[in-house]
Amino acid sequence: MSVAFAGNSTPGSSREAGPLRVMVVDDSVVIRGLISRWIGAEHDMEVAASLRTGLEAVNQIERINPDVAVLDIEMPELDGISALPQLLAKKRDLVIIMASTLTRRNAEISFRALSLGAADYIPKPESTREASAADIFHHDLIQKIRHLGARLRRKAAVASPPLAPASPAPATRGPVVARPAASAAAPALHASSSSPLSTRPFSTQAPRVLLIGSSTGGPQALMALVAELGPVIDRVPVLITQHMPPTFTTILAEHLARTSRKPAAEAVDGEPVKPGRIYLAPGGKHMRVVRSGADVAIALDDGPAVNFCKPAVDPLFTSAIDIWHGAILSVILTGMGSDGMRGGKDIVAAGGSVIAQDEASSVVWGMPGAAANAGICAAILPLNQIGARVNRLFAGDRS
Repeated sequence: MSVAFAGNSTPGSSREAGPLRVMVVDDSVVIRGLISRWIGAEHDMEVAASLRTGLEAVNQIERINPDVAVLDIEMPELDGISALPQLLAKKRDLVIIMASTLTRRNAEISFRALSLGAADYIPKPESTREASAADIFHHDLIQKIRHLGARLRRKAAVASPPLAPASPAPATRGPVVARPAASAAAPALHASSSSPLSTRPFSTQAPRVLLIGSSTGGPQALMALVAELGPVIDRVPVLITQHMPPTFTTILAEHLARTSRKPAAEAVDGEPVKPGRIYLAPGGKHMRVVRSGADVAIALDDGPAVNFCKPAVDPLFTSAIDIWHGAILSVILTGMGSDGMRGGKDIVAAGGSVIAQDEASSVVWGMPGAAANAGICAAILPLNQIGARVNRLFAGDRS
């Protein structure tokens, strides 16, 4: 076991400057070493500790005081799902990313971990000797650490603002729509600080389909949203692309069916698209819609990743234009990157509408932030207001 300690911040609080401190907890010495090397190569993060079991993490977290923990599920002495609540009890703002191999059991545990307070999950490759799988794991893990850690820092800065100057300028009310902060890894996505993000009117066409795209934080957001969409699901098909690997999408579809009390399943290539159902893009496949005689059908393909993702949101959004033209309502929820923005632009150009989740309610304001800053959104809303607005739009209120 190798453990690195640095810094002297008060336990239970997060630093607002300096590299993100990451605690790696995994019983595999190979995985610990691999993740530690990746983190050590980044300028904005450092390995705070490398531990073998959940018990070591729980016993040492107050001394280590990390910002982020990468937590394996299957470990001796104390497994990840048992360690999770104990870690959060000792450090409530700790960002925990669950790591597991792609099995049905581990996927179920990862979903349970999200409900217990984990920020996100990441699937580990079956073998790190497979270059492409290791590269995807590397890219996704570093991005999750960086973006989730940056959100933690922003929240801490809001909770503990700097001291006011001796002679403060008169207070002014800022714009209603929040903007993301810049990070060292990605350029800021915000508009000029002197003006709020602009929105456009909703389409005057009655929408005939609801499309939803999401990524980091998406499972929780989707569950909350579909619970409110019963009247819409009865009227039109609902198609969802969530960045997620195989097995995980199978379980997500089952959760969506239970939450919405409507039929929901991974989409099957060639199946007809009908009102009353939720179609979820299966992990590892892009989902599009195509004409099949007089009907609309699902088309799945195993092409290259789009926006580093497979499934990706843009292929679904752009394919829908050929079917429904401008009679499309699309919703872009929390997630890293900008997937959905280009497809959203095409939907708006065809006469449809886009709603984006706002920053305050997003786990990561990457995808919705990109759409908002592109000026394509008819509304930028907190998650708890999106369902009501969607219901009103499909009921005929397009104000």
